[in-house]
Amino acid sequence: MTRNLRTAFFSALLVIAVAVPIFGLKLTTVGIRLEVHNGDALTFWTIAACAVAMFVWQLFRTRLAAGWAASPSLPAVPAGAGNVLTLPSTQRYIIIALVLVALVWPFYASRGAVDIATLILIYVMLGLGLNIVVGLAGLLDLGYVGFYAVGAYTYALLSHYYGFGFWLSLPIAGAMAALFGFLLGFPVLRLRGDYLAIVTLGFGEIIRLLLRNMTDLTGGPNGISGIDKPTLFGLTFDRRAAEGMQTFHEFFGLDYASINKVIFLYLIALLLVLLTLFVINRLLRMPIGRAWEALREDEIACRALGMNPTVIKLSAFTIGATFAGFAGSFFAARQGLVSPESFTFIESAIILAIVVLGGMGSQLGVILAAIVMILLPELMREFSEYRMMMFGAMMVLMMIWRPQGLLPMQRPHMELKR
Repeated sequence: MTRNLRTAFFSALLVIAVAVPIFGLKLTTVGIRLEVHNGDALTFWTIAACAVAMFVWQLFRTRLAAGWAASPSLPAVPAGAGNVLTLPSTQRYIIIALVLVALVWPFYASRGAVDIATLILIYVMLGLGLNIVVGLAGLLDLGYVGFYAVGAYTYALLSHYYGFGFWLSLPIAGAMAALFGFLLGFPVLRLRGDYLAIVTLGFGEIIRLLLRNMTDLTGGPNGISGIDKPTLFGLTFDRRAAEGMQTFHEFFGLDYASINKVIFLYLIALLLVLLTLFVINRLLRMPIGRAWEALREDEIACRALGMNPTVIKLSAFTIGATFAGFAGSFFAARQGLVSPESFTFIESAIILAIVVLGGMGSQLGVILAAIVMILLPELMREFSEYRMMMFGAMMVLMMIWRPQGLLPMQRPHMELKR
């Protein structure tokens, strides 16, 4: 009892120590100064109630657990029912259904809904690319946003200085990101776990700082603006076309509608996601896909089987970075502006959370997790200042409820039956 009392007391103090600075103190800007103000009485009473609840829970947790163990259990879910969604065939049908819904979505949804769906597709592409490195090859990468930035700035620089269009710059952006992924692979060949994460984190920050300090080339903190939008066989979706070009609505004799540009960008993003899914599925059926999974399970056994871990790691970093380059190029085209502040560490954390939340190696899981991670903050804009706290709470709940992710990848296995 004394031990429980001590634990309950310190747990309640921890709740107060964490909650008071976050909820009880408010920062307001007065001129060029920041002033700290106390929150309202309701906030402090809520914190006190949470501290008391934590104290009671920690004090009587053992007795409550014993009571729950003695209570009649609920009917168990059949073992096979939980594995239905993880079957490759089931996930394939669900992905096909999602693609069909995505194809008709822009023609019935509002402009804001289509714009949010485009953003979700960008993160789906990023999540699928990182899933190769983390989910399939088992290499923890915290600097994936660096490849994203390389792809975005490649198109921005080609458009700004040389007048390259989106479709011509897209493969170049993917190739540049792949080159950076290949170069990053060499320093991390002998690293694992935390050390690998630290090096990749440093890579992402180095890329961002270089983009911020190379003012003459990248524009520094201001970035690059006026990036050309994608065209459809030379037809622009603007109200008026530049000299020597023609608009989409004039060519087809239609009235100008600004939503046509939004729908076109959405369809490009959807096309890139479908291309990503197709390529990854083909790779998984090839020896390189099996080699990624072998490396993830056991690198020593992988070497014993005669595989070359160096080539496997480099291929994972290179191919994963390629899709980030495609996503970055499209991001620059959609925004029309890129700056270093768009590629901070929090972006890498969100992409990694999408992979972990969806299930390591699961493509359908990544798609669903991207929808959840991007859509929830949009639906809860009123609580935007608590976004990171809700994000952390959701990850903790996932670790308790489904530690393998929403839809973990079902790997081939054999069972011996008596």
